[in-house]
Amino acid sequence: MEGNKHNGYHRRVVVTGLGAISPIGLDVPSLWDSVVSGRSGIDYITSFDTKNFVTKFAAEVKNFDAETYVNRKQVRHMDRFTQFAVASGLQAVESARLKITDQNAGEIGVIIGNSVCGLLSVCEQYRILTESGPDRVSPAFAPTMTGDAASVQTSLLLGTKGINYSPSSACASGTDAIGQAFEVISEGRAKAVIAGGTEVPVIPLVIAAFNAIRALSVKNENPQGACRPFDMDRDGFVMGEGAAMMVLEDRESALERGAPILAEMVAYGSSSDSFHLIQPAPDGAGAVRAVKMALLRSGISPNEIDFIHAHGTATLLNDRVESAVIKQIFRERANKIPISATKSMTGHLLGASGSLGAVITVMAMKNGMAPPTINLTNPDPECDLDFVPNKARPVNIRTAMVNSFGFGGHNAVLVFRQPSIN
Repeated sequence: MEGNKHNGYHRRVVVTGLGAISPIGLDVPSLWDSVVSGRSGIDYITSFDTKNFVTKFAAEVKNFDAETYVNRKQVRHMDRFTQFAVASGLQAVESARLKITDQNAGEIGVIIGNSVCGLLSVCEQYRILTESGPDRVSPAFAPTMTGDAASVQTSLLLGTKGINYSPSSACASGTDAIGQAFEVISEGRAKAVIAGGTEVPVIPLVIAAFNAIRALSVKNENPQGACRPFDMDRDGFVMGEGAAMMVLEDRESALERGAPILAEMVAYGSSSDSFHLIQPAPDGAGAVRAVKMALLRSGISPNEIDFIHAHGTATLLNDRVESAVIKQIFRERANKIPISATKSMTGHLLGASGSLGAVITVMAMKNGMAPPTINLTNPDPECDLDFVPNKARPVNIRTAMVNSFGFGGHNAVLVFRQPSIN
């Protein structure tokens, strides 16, 4: 194996393809255009009647047609969360110009994380069960609802025969999927992996559940201004849906086939708070461990990080803890690093949020632009860092970090850098 002078891993790993289905774009170019323009995808919910709900808005994916990617029969065997994953996965493979053949299929894997998986199908089939009886439940339901449905269907469509599974770690699921794909490749167990997260939580049961724990914003009078990361007037996160994928590849293999190299991934760190079911540890110790682990493994010092994609949920505790973590790690440089919280535009995609953040971060590096944190008009004094308020900013991003600090104390951190010829 090729030695890696940049970190302790055996093989270097690069990003060669990106894909996204999001509330602000049905592919990566439209996503990026919306992000740098500060365009919000948050509006009143159209997919169900919100008359009796406390929160009446979310970030829905509009105008998505799964038959653009697969045929009608295949669509019927996929929950919406799987449709999003397949679409964004196919986009990523196409942009990577990756040809999957009988010769290389065994060296290519799929790892797709999610949190609530096929609850849309579960709710629909339960309604059929109670209204019409057990013999009316669809025979396609069993493989449609499962957490691994997205990775299975993506593998089937692409013909990959390498590693294939779906991690679930709440809001860190997609981030962990990318991190684990990175480790699989760096250890020489795969040449390439399609990795990311997918989620469809904009359904009555999930909105009701998060309203019950008072996690969601209730600013019904102004949906587009409701998600306010690091702002004093924040009152909770906004639910979003979608998927984001990337093709990670062994650098040597990617160079040999002339693949478009968008970034190099250099480390992944993860940890558990072991503190509370939904609240972050107030001292941020678990998140600090994940960040330190990623930096140590990357061989990059805190002084070299040029950009951070924040978890930035717009909940009172999470935003303050993340700010404190960044200050503890970066010390006197903390307020000099541009930090973007794009959930202000996309909402919180739960298990897909970190992978969407990773895709946006690679695009930020590629285009030299830090996306804005919109709706940041009255900064919380305890969140006194540079969150790139309201307007995108040109930034030379050589190295970047993606944070995911989720429910259940799941912490996951990714580190990327500009690709090099060395």
